[in-house]
Amino acid sequence: MRALDDTAGIGAADLLHAATNLPGRPAEPVPVPPSEVRQRSVQTLEGRAALLHALAHIEFNAINLALDAVWRYPGLPDPFYLDWLKVAREEAHHFALLNDHLQTLGYRYGSFPAHDGLWHMAEKTRDDLLARLALVPRTLEARGLDASPLIRHKLASAGDKTGAAILDIILRDEIGHVAIGNRWYRWSCQQRGLDPIAAYADLATRYSAPRLKGPFNLEARRAAGFSEDELTALSQASL
Repeated sequence: MRALDDTAGIGAADLLHAATNLPGRPAEPVPVPPSEVRQRSVQTLEGRAALLHALAHIEFNAINLALDAVWRYPGLPDPFYLDWLKVAREEAHHFALLNDHLQTLGYRYGSFPAHDGLWHMAEKTRDDLLARLALVPRTLEARGLDASPLIRHKLASAGDKTGAAILDIILRDEIGHVAIGNRWYRWSCQQRGLDPIAAYADLATRYSAPRLKGPFNLEARRAAGFSEDELTALSQASL
């Protein structure tokens, strides 16, 4: 896999190629650009399965992301590694719950193509721990806190009580995962003498992070450790 130091020059084809060559990455699902992921109605069995599959893919990537943090960044305090091992274990549990449920619907992980937006950002930030913490757990994974209630409602309205219950478990645990990201992001800012809010704005611009739009799950974000100043900055940036 080629080095990804020059983030401005990385194209979608480069990132798709990188995703298919990850150690331990199965041949399926086939990685595709986000624009090629077909949207389906959750009122159909296939549509619910596709939604659950997309969630399972996020959790699969999240396992690798947590373990990547453990080996990629040496010389940090022991609690850093213990935290991310805990995250990996819980993400694996989420993946198993979703994949087992998929199989009751007649599908499995790999039945649909999937995009790797979460992993692409991990690749772009691989050489800077501060950027990784800012833009993966605190941005992309925190976005899951915002989306979870809507996804749960969709599954429940389609009569998928098991899927809705799995979303409850995931939201509960993901609050803790984002809190871990917040804690180590602030620790890293302190080590470098940086203001967390100003540093985040700079990193989001430098690495072309997606612009987040509301509605935001403010209750979950507060529980995950976002300060009121950070939530105000988030709301202002989304306007």
